[in-house]
Amino acid sequence: MAFETAEQAQRPVSAKVVVSGGFGVGKTTFVAAVSEIAPLRTEAQMTSAATGVDDATFVQEKTATTVAMDFGKITVEAGLVLYVFGTPGQDRFGFMWNDITEGALGALVLVDSRRLDECFNAIDYFESRNIPFVVALNQFDGAPMHNEADIREALDLPASVPIVRTDARQSQYATDTLVQLLAHILETLAASASPVPAQRPAPVVTTDMRDRAANALAAERSA
Repeated sequence: MAFETAEQAQRPVSAKVVVSGGFGVGKTTFVAAVSEIAPLRTEAQMTSAATGVDDATFVQEKTATTVAMDFGKITVEAGLVLYVFGTPGQDRFGFMWNDITEGALGALVLVDSRRLDECFNAIDYFESRNIPFVVALNQFDGAPMHNEADIREALDLPASVPIVRTDARQSQYATDTLVQLLAHILETLAASASPVPAQRPAPVVTTDMRDRAANALAAERSA
């Protein structure tokens, strides 16, 4: 019979979640708001090459864009650590998504209520892979306050997918949103009668991911 050492017994459980959504919806801001460490960012300055490709109508103050991923870490409670990965929002960097989402227990799809159509790709992605997700309305200043029923109808979301309101700029709001995502993941596992996944090694940013991120960053800067 194997016995755990004191060190093994105290080792925290880790889980990986993903923050996704369209261009300029606040993913990088969200990861930074919840992370207890300095977040890893792979941002490049937006150039004229993006004109006509990235619609910055509602985010004209945005001067940089994520070209690979964001990464942060948060201890939700004693013994539970979340590793938070943010995806790039533009289609041309979509090749990173499979790497970023591998092993994720669930996802948060950030939505700008002024641009609902820009979250369709993210919703379709997680639905097609049976990854539990929560839709979070990031309330931008001056954005319309649509009610949940209208949002659900517009996005064609089943009743099983929670819709929450958040503010990616505020740590408490963002953290509460992650807690709601965790609750949804647990409910989904319970409903499917699936056992809680065995403890996995803490997710890391691999050398391959770093190389691909560096290549994407270099390409964006040279554009």
